[in-house]
Amino acid sequence: MGRVTERRKVIRIRDGAVSARPDTLVAEEPLEIRLNGKPLAITMRTPGDDFALAAGFLVSEGVLATADDLQNIVYCAGATADGSNTYNVVDVRTAPHVTPPDITLERNVYTTSSCGLCGKASLDAVRTTARWPIADTPPVRVAPELLASLPDRLRAAQRVFDRTGGLHAAALFSEEGELLDVREDVGRHNAVDKLVGRALQSGGLPLSRAVLLVSGRASFELAQKAVMAGIPVLAAVSAPSSLAVDLAAETGLTLVGFLRGASMNVYAGEERVTLRTAAAQG
Repeated sequence: MGRVTERRKVIRIRDGAVSARPDTLVAEEPLEIRLNGKPLAITMRTPGDDFALAAGFLVSEGVLATADDLQNIVYCAGATADGSNTYNVVDVRTAPHVTPPDITLERNVYTTSSCGLCGKASLDAVRTTARWPIADTPPVRVAPELLASLPDRLRAAQRVFDRTGGLHAAALFSEEGELLDVREDVGRHNAVDKLVGRALQSGGLPLSRAVLLVSGRASFELAQKAVMAGIPVLAAVSAPSSLAVDLAAETGLTLVGFLRGASMNVYAGEERVTLRTAAAQG
């Protein structure tokens, strides 16, 4: 759609020298997600992969689980007073057999690019029952050396970040370390939704043999999204939250944080990480 980046004038100061120049910025625009014609959520996102974003969001909400649950997704024309299409409103139509969300989950949700979901009634409401419980049989096994290599590979795949420096990213890797997919967005949760939505649309759920890497911290919401997609391993280059660790321990998710160079912390599900015996005993 040509709106992933935008140009703005900037005053640049370097070692006391002042100059004016154009700068490339990541685009940020609202996306309203409607479910069967009813407003459900608004997120601030980087335009692109909007249909995948909406589908992935509904996977994390427990509404969609397979491609058969999805009838179609369309941009809504007439979204403005003059009837023009802004490409900032999408309507997700579910198949007739899909049960509508529980009334307690029907809310006008504002999701920001930094904190993720806001406005749910309680923590219990966020703990949506997983449609794809983590069931990697035989268990996925990843070596610390493989995990350590993933952030550099993610960074190399971030095309828009190279131009703007302003995007988060999420990537799916196979247990052998093959890059399966990568998406960028102003919000980590949006990038993950885009990955999960693309997997749903291609019939790839559950992602029971995948490793999910995110470019920042691991929040409760990101752990929830991994669990809802059946992903067994979530790794983050920064810290997890306490609730993310609790959820990982409850659901069997392997959670790795502070993945920087050869260093990392394993907060839950250490059985999937091939630790040396001495290190494991120590």
